[in-house]
Amino acid sequence: MKTPLLYLVHRIPYPPNKGDKIRSYHILSYLAKSFDIYLGAFVDDPSDWQYESELEALCKIVHLVGLNPRRAKIKSLIGLTKGVALTIPYYHSKKMQDWVDLVLDDFNITQAVVFSSAMAQYLSGKKYNGIQRVIDFVDVDSDKWAQYGKKQTWPMSSIYARESQCLLSFERQIAKEFDVNYFVSETEARHFKSLAPESINKVDHFNNGVDTDYFSPLKVFENPYKNGLKIVTFTGAMDYWANVDAVVWFANAIFPQIVAQNSNCNMYIIGSSPTEQVKSLGKRKNIIVTGRVPDVRPYLSYADISVAPLRIARGVQNKVLEAMAMSCMVVASPEAAEGISANPGTDFVIADNANKFASACLNLLENPNNQMCTNARRCIIENYSWPTNLAKLQNSLHANTARTL
Repeated sequence: MKTPLLYLVHRIPYPPNKGDKIRSYHILSYLAKSFDIYLGAFVDDPSDWQYESELEALCKIVHLVGLNPRRAKIKSLIGLTKGVALTIPYYHSKKMQDWVDLVLDDFNITQAVVFSSAMAQYLSGKKYNGIQRVIDFVDVDSDKWAQYGKKQTWPMSSIYARESQCLLSFERQIAKEFDVNYFVSETEARHFKSLAPESINKVDHFNNGVDTDYFSPLKVFENPYKNGLKIVTFTGAMDYWANVDAVVWFANAIFPQIVAQNSNCNMYIIGSSPTEQVKSLGKRKNIIVTGRVPDVRPYLSYADISVAPLRIARGVQNKVLEAMAMSCMVVASPEAAEGISANPGTDFVIADNANKFASACLNLLENPNNQMCTNARRCIIENYSWPTNLAKLQNSLHANTARTL
């Protein structure tokens, strides 16, 4: 008989087609093999309701609550009057809280995994001290808001700075209350320890993973590009501010340098929900904005280079891991490469300014590095196996079960 486990996620963990949903889905599918999962999650995209049955196949009970982003933003302003991070009221729901309390009592649940700091509010306080609470913060979100603030002008810079301070206070509170606090990389965990030294002994990490059978260069796909072109790709959700900033910077400061020396090069921006700013880039010569594609693998398989020129980033970039798994050469900014267990220069290339980024791309376009392609995939196989990395999370839960028997 399986042990019951409460799993709370800020966004429905299916389909696994973007950063946070990839990690939250793999946690779910892995733990479902050993636990009866009671899943509570929000749905902020109406098209995602169709996947409820996919989750019911993995879980004992699924409880999804609709979240309207526009209304949630208005509701989050309550945080200004209460002196708390805007993130907390954004994700607050009496319906979710009532369900959490109900299933804890009705099914005698003594263990819970929380994905992201926003969902910790549903298990915060002395009332829940009898439950083993494990949180996957993933990233230090408070630091991400600090980065946003530095890129904005007043008044948004002030609002983002405030959010960073208030959210860090909440993160530290949760870290003290919860039994184990996980992050997506050793780098991210080390950074949080420096911000919350009082919880240093309860902070750990487990790496992301990549399905290397799915993301495999051995699979054969139809070429989505025109023959004879050199292709540079960027993949990611194109309504995410950090991705928008990255492609705009690349298109303005880096790509013109590449095209000036290689007019046969095209840049493909691949990802769902491109903003108007991103769409406008597609009006330029040699730049193509695809929007959502049914399968990103053909675009990685036939690309010459996958670029990750992020200037704002925390944690680990799945776009980099997936490209490396496909044996695609990668050029990344230091921010995009942070936390990735790979060797710069042999597994991928890191470039810290526009000129170096352009130079690195041109060098790889003119002199493809087959050994780097081989090294990149080997690196992913050795360091980014989901079963291997998630075993740490499961072992911490089983350790608690053993103590309570």
